[in-house]
Amino acid sequence: MKVLVVDDEELIRQVLKEYLLLENYQVYEASNGLEAIDIVSKVDIDFIIMDIMMPKMDGYQAIKEIKKIKKVPVLLLSARSEEIDKLLGFEIGVDDYVTKPFSPKEVVARIKAICKRYNTKNDIYIIDKLVIDDVAHEVKIDNKPIILTPKEYDLLKYFVTNQNIALTREQLINNVWGYDFYGDDRTIDTHIKTLRQHLGIYGDYIKTIRKVGYKFEYQKEN
Repeated sequence: MKVLVVDDEELIRQVLKEYLLLENYQVYEASNGLEAIDIVSKVDIDFIIMDIMMPKMDGYQAIKEIKKIKKVPVLLLSARSEEIDKLLGFEIGVDDYVTKPFSPKEVVARIKAICKRYNTKNDIYIIDKLVIDDVAHEVKIDNKPIILTPKEYDLLKYFVTNQNIALTREQLINNVWGYDFYGDDRTIDTHIKTLRQHLGIYGDYIKTIRKVGYKFEYQKEN
């Protein structure tokens, strides 16, 4: 697998490279967003680790431009831990977020978790006029495309594949994010709030279970 590490700090790139090479990944490096875009335009990159604050072009803008070239999973790096930074990253298609300082082993574990989600068996799920096409990685309601962020899509798919089961926030975090999350519940609640808004009437199927978490409640009519 070809991994692109984008960070203006050479030490961080070198540390990550060492751990990635131990996993037999092929590693490419860039010190800013412009270099990253140039590499992605020339090399078939499979995964990107992207810093936010960089000269010439920051990580957010670089990700937007890269997504125009190729759909590739992205793990965002940042020295800041504000929720708004995370939400902005998720909105532009980031798959996960790590705050500096971080453990290189944890970064590798998150990469594996993200890749596992991308490589899961494709299928199609139908709830009345709501269709989740995992082959095309898209959602439609009444045959009209619904634009979701990667995390909203993963949440919806997890809800649909676990219909009528009360799911704790911890279960959602571990199965959708793919790692132990040490933040608070607001991140989950924010994603579910926006997911409900995108789904319209189908958002009502996501029920809040007091003191437990959430449940996708659907009973097929005979």
